[in-house]
Amino acid sequence: MQTMATAAIEHAMTLTPMSEHIGTRIEGVDLRHLDDGDFAAIRQAVFERGVVYVPGQQLTEEEHIAFARCWGGIDVNAYFPANGGYPEIAEVRKSENQKTNIGGGWHTDHSYDQVPAMGSILIARETPPAGGDTLFASMGAVFDSLSDGLKNTLRGLRAVHSADHIYKADGLYAQTDQGADLKGHDIRTLANHPVVIRHPKTGREILYVNPGFTLNFEGWTREESLPLLKHLYGVAEREEFHCRVQWQPGSVAIWDNRSTWHYAMNDYHGHRRLMHRITLSGEALE
Repeated sequence: MQTMATAAIEHAMTLTPMSEHIGTRIEGVDLRHLDDGDFAAIRQAVFERGVVYVPGQQLTEEEHIAFARCWGGIDVNAYFPANGGYPEIAEVRKSENQKTNIGGGWHTDHSYDQVPAMGSILIARETPPAGGDTLFASMGAVFDSLSDGLKNTLRGLRAVHSADHIYKADGLYAQTDQGADLKGHDIRTLANHPVVIRHPKTGREILYVNPGFTLNFEGWTREESLPLLKHLYGVAEREEFHCRVQWQPGSVAIWDNRSTWHYAMNDYHGHRRLMHRITLSGEALE
């Protein structure tokens, strides 16, 4: 890794679990000035715990991009409005006059891509006085909780993913007050992935379907797929597999899209919320 400063500041980085199965809160670190050891510890925490939350940061747009490049490539989001002057940064925003938010349901970002994104780095720029938290779910822990028979069945399945029903010109968002802000209405997506993947860094088995973008199992109809999908979603929605990120301006979350779901709470009507997101390039899933 190349650090963003020639010398790291002195600090005592602490890592605290946010829940039993998912999430690590990191304090005592400045993401603008990391040495190789601290970056490696953060990276490993993301891979093993799904999401890392780092409060109290002061990253500019340029520093946000520089930190993201330490992880590898950047995928430019095709749907969200870009931050002016910084195409790498997508704005996830809701105005005080809007009722619909972005990400207001359980999903996994970019599962509709042939090579899904590795993860995201999200920075809170403007937050409401209360509400606007993000929930995360561990899909490794969810898979571990299933019976051996169901695990074996799922290992033999693949699933079809798409975002067309959400982002196209007559999709779900087009029918809301977010429609005018989003783009990419003419993009068409379709991807096929194993229902159970192995995390490319840890080797852990992970359930890889989600309510936002999974359409059906390969070779099954939508109607045939829904009963099993709904059962799996019901397991993943149990609070025992979750953690909650409570945002403050400047705080940062880094998460692994391969091993988590997330859900942006929409409980702050009448207040503005602005987040800056960079999407990190991934690799083919197996």
